[in-house]
Amino acid sequence: MLVVLALLGAVVGGCGRSRWALATSAAERASWPRAPAGAVAGRVERVVDGDTFEATVAGHRERVRLIGLDTPETVAPGRPVEPYGPQASGFAKHWLNGTTVRLAGDDEPRDHYGRLLAYAWLGDGTFWNALLLAEGYAEPLTIRPNDAFEELFAHLAAAARSARRGLWARATAALPAPAAASLAPAPGLGSSVIRSRPRWGARHVQMTAGPRSRGPRSSEK
Repeated sequence: MLVVLALLGAVVGGCGRSRWALATSAAERASWPRAPAGAVAGRVERVVDGDTFEATVAGHRERVRLIGLDTPETVAPGRPVEPYGPQASGFAKHWLNGTTVRLAGDDEPRDHYGRLLAYAWLGDGTFWNALLLAEGYAEPLTIRPNDAFEELFAHLAAAARSARRGLWARATAALPAPAAASLAPAPGLGSSVIRSRPRWGARHVQMTAGPRSRGPRSSEK
């Protein structure tokens, strides 16, 4: 009986893990950019959907919108749940809820909804924005001037589409695939930071929490 119960537990546990098993290899994930020295900690309190979560940053509750990508909608008012939206949201909840991430910004600190715009890194150093794209839970969305990792994100999305991962599994062959970008290390923070021109500097990683400015900034919606 004990053997049967142990086997059943192993099967159930394995099913739970395999649902969110990663298609990318550990070596691939380790090759992505690491969090810059100026990144700040944020404890994830609640995942809103695949590309947005609420976190406590510097003592303030913030709604954080990930830069450079878009996941299918699940909570937009007046809009239906989009295909693969629940999966993207579930993936984010699995990896983020209750964890502490590192956050770094780009040119614009907030969008016009008042959300904090950020790149995020998991506790083990994995670049979260990159993981969503590489695993096929998101597609690239560049809203300038927030484009520090535009080429990397395009490259990861193209690879995910070619492998028919995640939301690309049902994509038809007739749809044009995004062009893969050539990646080259840029100066500033060493070879771990990838972009086409050396604009990634200290001013991009100063995260500020507190009263929200609702100026006419670009939307990451």
